Amino acid sequence: MSQRLSLVERLVLAVYGFVMRGLQPLFCRKLRRRGQQEPGYLAHMPQRFGLYEGAPPEPGSVWVHAVSLGETRAAAILIEKLRSVWPNMRLLLTHSTATGWAQGQTLLRPGDAQAWLPWDTPQATQRFLQHHRPRLGILMETEVWPMLVQVCMQASVPLVMANARLNEKSLRSALRWSLLSRPAYRGLSAVLAQTPQDRERLEQLGANVQAVLGNLKFDVQPQPEALALAQVWRQHWHRQVALCPVVMLASTREGEEALWLKALMANEARLNAFRAAGVVWLLVPRHPQRFDEVHDLLVAQGLSVVRRSNWDWGQSLPVQAEKAQVWLGDSVGEMPIYFQSADMALLGGSFMPLGGQNLIEAAAFGCPVIMGPHTFNFTEAAQNAQQIGAAARVSDMDSALDQVMAWIRQPAELENARQKGLDLVAQSRGAAERYAQTIAGLL
Repeated sequence: MSQRLSLVERLVLAVYGFVMRGLQPLFCRKLRRRGQQEPGYLAHMPQRFGLYEGAPPEPGSVWVHAVSLGETRAAAILIEKLRSVWPNMRLLLTHSTATGWAQGQTLLRPGDAQAWLPWDTPQATQRFLQHHRPRLGILMETEVWPMLVQVCMQASVPLVMANARLNEKSLRSALRWSLLSRPAYRGLSAVLAQTPQDRERLEQLGANVQAVLGNLKFDVQPQPEALALAQVWRQHWHRQVALCPVVMLASTREGEEALWLKALMANEARLNAFRAAGVVWLLVPRHPQRFDEVHDLLVAQGLSVVRRSNWDWGQSLPVQAEKAQVWLGDSVGEMPIYFQSADMALLGGSFMPLGGQNLIEAAAFGCPVIMGPHTFNFTEAAQNAQQIGAAARVSDMDSALDQVMAWIRQPAELENARQKGLDLVAQSRGAAERYAQTIAGLL
């Protein structure tokens, strides 16, 4: 396993490795600051630099890297299928964020291992490979690091990029740094893309795209426990106001909650209409470190807020929940329950120029989506959902609230959007089996 690097590429990679090693103290400082808000970042910190305690695991594991929460959810679908292909498979699961790590723990079986992906220096990556000795690496969706790829090639560890996607913005950025990005993408043993558009963009960087297999997230399945808990929540809300609409703000990013509050409070007639309809607002921030910040913002606006973290919603609810205006979903890993509880969702990340979150999970759980103008992270999925009527596109938050009221007043249209989303997901399933069989064939 090798690739021919030009002299300039070799020099740039050497400078990159030197710079990344020099930045390690700053990386440590960043981790400690982040750890003050999310303690998970402080766990096993030496692993971030390829330093491990104890005896190394038995070699030959299948290594899956899922950088954060969304990638870990996609990895869960793939891992289940890989275990059916290789019943005795030992998994090495790596992450870069605390939310990814927490979700990943639910995927482990006896004999599996979990670790942080090390900082991208030659030394740390070499120690990582020497300690774990995987037979194969699978990088989920977008995570490609120049030194990681080069060191894996030197160690003869094949790297496959699965559920691969690349939007136009990321392509432009990669092309600006082509002396680093092209060797990295060329060095992957195989790339398995989500869409033909992703294939075209990835090939512009020299990637060996062997197949277009669809999006793993279409294979997500509702879990009975999640559905049961969602029904408990809805029964509570319906006791307060008969058939009250539950409107979710899903995976909101910084600044979007303020946009929603401003739009909500600016139109008194619309605000009174929401109150008359008994609308329940379910707000779920994308990042755990912002939970307290969002709570304080809501309270400062005079809203009564109930937090998911304050009790077990499967049991009796506290008195303050009876008159809550906003329910704050400050938990990790419960997005399926939130979607199954909601009648519709405003798509986080799409009302600021952040590219939007993936709407497939919402559609899979029967939750129609209202999305803002910024969905470049998932262009094809957003366009498909809009074209068939599974999602509504609006220009800004004010228009989003108008669309919420339109769907409340026209339940037949809301139900049609819900069914269109379920149909879209049903027609697109099967990617997990294709990925698992293709990866098995590569070995």
